[in-house]
Amino acid sequence: MPSVAKALCDTGPLVAMADRFDALHGKCVEAFSQFSGNLVTTWPVLTEAFYFLDDPYSRGFLWEFIVRPGVQVADIPSDDLVRIRTLMTQYATLPMDFADASLVVAAERLNLRRVFTLDRRNFLLYRPRNVAAFDVFP
Repeated sequence: MPSVAKALCDTGPLVAMADRFDALHGKCVEAFSQFSGNLVTTWPVLTEAFYFLDDPYSRGFLWEFIVRPGVQVADIPSDDLVRIRTLMTQYATLPMDFADASLVVAAERLNLRRVFTLDRRNFLLYRPRNVAAFDVFP
């Protein structure tokens, strides 16, 4: 049975929570404050988030969020790379990027079904092996 105490965290909410001027800042902060479990992300997601955050305050917030830890970082074992490549090929028409594929693989490995994302369209289409569909929030 998939864990409900943990949820994956995509790039969008991390950027929105870190950037107080982001249009979705309040919505993501509220969703995070109402979630009582633990968030899990991957290194590719953090790489994307840091890329989109260009001011020191926002980057500082993200660093604090990682080390607090507001979010746990799941490793990507080299065994997962074949599956990531397969997913990116399968969803090439969307297209699926490396960060999203890493989250799908993390969901499969950690048996997670909830995803904190602003990319509802794609995450409602992705089909991980462990569940019929993702439960997306906010």
